[in-house]
Amino acid sequence: MFTVTEFKWLTDPQTAYRILKPWWDVFSHYICMVMLLISLLGGTLQIAQNKMLCLPCKVIVNNNCKAPWESNTSTPANKTPVINGIKNLLDRQQYSYIDAVCYEKQLHWFSKFFPYLVLWQTLLLLICSNFWFKYPSTSSRLEHFITILHKCFDSPWTTRALSEAVEISGEKHPYRKTKEASKVSFSTTNFESKLLTSRVEPNLADANEKTILDRKEGEQAKAIFEKVKKFKAHVEEKDIIYRLYMRQIIIKVIIFIFIISYIPYYIIEMNFDINCKVDIQMFTGYQQYRCVHSLATIFKLLASFYAILVVLHGSFSVYSLYWMLRRSLKKYSFESVREESSYRDIPDIRNDFAFILHLSDQYDPLYSKRFSVFLSEVSENKLKQINLNLEWTAERLRHKLQKNLQDKTELYLFMLSGLPDAVFELKELETLKLDLLTEAKFQTAMSQLTNLKELHLYHTPTTVDPQALNCLSENLQALHVKFTDMDKAPRWIFNLKNLTELHLTGNLKMEKNHFVSLSGLENLKNLKVLYLKNSLPHIPAIVTGSGLLLNKLSIDNEGTKLTVFNTLKNMVNLTNLELLNCDLERIPHSIFSLYNLREIDLKGNRLKTIEEIISFQHLKWLSCLKLWHNAIAYIPVQIGTLVNLEQLYLNNNRIENIPSQLFLCHKLRLLDFSNNHLTAIGDEISELKHLQHLNVSNNNLETLPNGLFHCLSLRTLLVGKNSLTTLSPLVGDLENLVHLDLVGNQFEFLPAELGKCNFKPGGLVVEESILNSLPAFVREHLLKNDTEQG
Repeated sequence: MFTVTEFKWLTDPQTAYRILKPWWDVFSHYICMVMLLISLLGGTLQIAQNKMLCLPCKVIVNNNCKAPWESNTSTPANKTPVINGIKNLLDRQQYSYIDAVCYEKQLHWFSKFFPYLVLWQTLLLLICSNFWFKYPSTSSRLEHFITILHKCFDSPWTTRALSEAVEISGEKHPYRKTKEASKVSFSTTNFESKLLTSRVEPNLADANEKTILDRKEGEQAKAIFEKVKKFKAHVEEKDIIYRLYMRQIIIKVIIFIFIISYIPYYIIEMNFDINCKVDIQMFTGYQQYRCVHSLATIFKLLASFYAILVVLHGSFSVYSLYWMLRRSLKKYSFESVREESSYRDIPDIRNDFAFILHLSDQYDPLYSKRFSVFLSEVSENKLKQINLNLEWTAERLRHKLQKNLQDKTELYLFMLSGLPDAVFELKELETLKLDLLTEAKFQTAMSQLTNLKELHLYHTPTTVDPQALNCLSENLQALHVKFTDMDKAPRWIFNLKNLTELHLTGNLKMEKNHFVSLSGLENLKNLKVLYLKNSLPHIPAIVTGSGLLLNKLSIDNEGTKLTVFNTLKNMVNLTNLELLNCDLERIPHSIFSLYNLREIDLKGNRLKTIEEIISFQHLKWLSCLKLWHNAIAYIPVQIGTLVNLEQLYLNNNRIENIPSQLFLCHKLRLLDFSNNHLTAIGDEISELKHLQHLNVSNNNLETLPNGLFHCLSLRTLLVGKNSLTTLSPLVGDLENLVHLDLVGNQFEFLPAELGKCNFKPGGLVVEESILNSLPAFVREHLLKNDTEQG
């Protein structure tokens, strides 16, 4: 015999799933419980009571039992028969045998198996209703959803976010637009009451208190955001839960139709009186019996009640099927939440995720509204900002302040989730570098940073409040922007009217031969310096146009060939031109029209010859020429015409000889021939009276000319990694020499005249074994100099 407690797992389903059970599923479940009790009651009665009671028929007329006196013909018609009772002369065991045989042979199968029939049909309905809670592919998703949902519901961030959202929404929309909005005005009191009754508002007390999250609560909310993202990405891919739930409903409808099609018919077959005709005369002496089924009446009532319950259950199943088909449940819109809050970015959901939210709405719509908080990027960014402010206080930021090479107070922030609010309290800040920040928002408090002159944005999306933009426009002078794709760069940078220096690094998008990413550059009327590091097919027309009066243009083309230089002629104010890694094979002729040029840098190209150098004589102000890191093999003699040249960089080329005409450039102060193939330097170098820096390291020099030691202004001499064997004693005449590099040569000893030079600490760089070849008093003098200057 079964007890009710043994079926507790059926009567007490997992309470965790209650939020996913619509009202019709709840009622259907209770109906199934009543059906289950009917089957248990019927089974208990069938076991506890006699199933059938039978008595033999002594007189049979036309296959029907008759009373003995009705068949006695000897009795006079006018006399009433005397009834003394009927004796059958059967013992108890024979009666039991007759009962059992008649029960099995003559009782209708529906009356015999009714409780068990109800039991397995009820169990089948319960399985169909709860199978999706047990099936691995769906149960894991449902459990994950419920776990996250409860965390979302209980998170303090949910309460705060919804409270702030309603308040902000109220500030932006003091009344709702309705058909009568033009005729009705709302008072402040009415508006506040609207907020209090808002469906999004979760808790008025929390909203008024504006509780600030502590760090632990903030980290927990941050973890919930990550879980929601992963769950959304996983569940939105398929609709397995939707399809399984639909199949369950269809099966329940089919079961309902099947049950209701036969139950009414077989209820009629439940009879109390039964004629039993079985061939057991050899055991009992009788052939026909009259039996009663004692449970027939109550089974008939139970079966009728069961049929009514089946109809109710089937009605709910049909309604649920209608609910599934009347609209698409694979899409879920948070339109109402977006209207009532400031979180306009809450996305619509699809597939299984949408279906689960539709089910939870049948339980309580507040669940999905609280869940929506963790689908909003705006909400997530607010939380990140709170956590960021808790972690990065003004005191901690001040510890990160440092002086850069320009002796400016600099703050460098790397890979943060946002810009801490405490940054705007650092009034002494002059340079701000933001590298790989998820997002930086420049708030109104930016107006406090009056000393901020330089800003670096490296792969950092930004948003700017209008007042902050005004502040940046007034104070900012230098801006460095770096993105993989310059389309992602903020457009507000072209509103910085006082900007004088702009660095742009990233791919520039072209449409119809026009660089879209540079649209607005002409608005920077005060721009003097422009750096472009990308892969350009040609110089943008907006750069060379008359709208900009640039003094310096630097283009690093990262190895991509740059063509079409004719527009360079328009940049008459240009004093500094850098064309780096532009795959140039010859010096562009348009450069020679820029008469105001003072510095030219053609680093990292493929220049093999520089015959055009004679045209540089028209550039009267040219003082610095950088032709380094190319493939130049020789120097034309016309280089001597550049009489105003002060700095010449020809390092990292393939030069073997230096023409004597080079030494006619009497104003040269810096000469760099390192990393070439020089074998000798002419004695005419003595003509360079103003030479202060000479670098000929990493060549094939075997001797240094004596004329070199007549360059008395020389301060730095780098001759390391050559094949020098001796150093002339004339080196002692270079009294201004402060740095001498001799490493990597073949010296055996050094002249004692080195002691006359005024090296700075560490200014003499040579192997220790060679240094020890100097006389002791010279070494002591050098050591003393190092100590005093140090």
